[in-house]
Amino acid sequence: MLEKGDLETFSRIEADLESGAMIFFALEDGAVMATCMAKPLGGGTWELCKLAADKRLPHRGAGSAVFAAAMNWAVEHGAARLFILSNSRLTAAVHIYEKFGFREVKLDDYGYDRGDIAFEYIVPRGAGCDARAAGQ
Repeated sequence: MLEKGDLETFSRIEADLESGAMIFFALEDGAVMATCMAKPLGGGTWELCKLAADKRLPHRGAGSAVFAAAMNWAVEHGAARLFILSNSRLTAAVHIYEKFGFREVKLDDYGYDRGDIAFEYIVPRGAGCDARAAGQ
């Protein structure tokens, strides 16, 4: 179910892309298996959002692949902190976040009705990021 915040995000995708965001897709035979977006929020913080995978194709690594690509994009473009807002019932997504070194942070307001958990990753100073290696 889409919320007002989702609709706002989707209505400004072109503006987000113009400001440095990037959307990644994992494809197989022309079909989308998974997607994830990295977008700058300002002050060195980037949000990794809209991670989704086709439920009919579980355990193929597509979610991890697009997540790694989004994470790398953000770090290569100046991210010092990566942020995620999610739902604790999305256990596969939470597993990916933790696998890539994200830690849960508590918020006073999660901003979405269904948002009940948040994560962050602080990029080590002077370190590049190869999220593909971090997630293995």
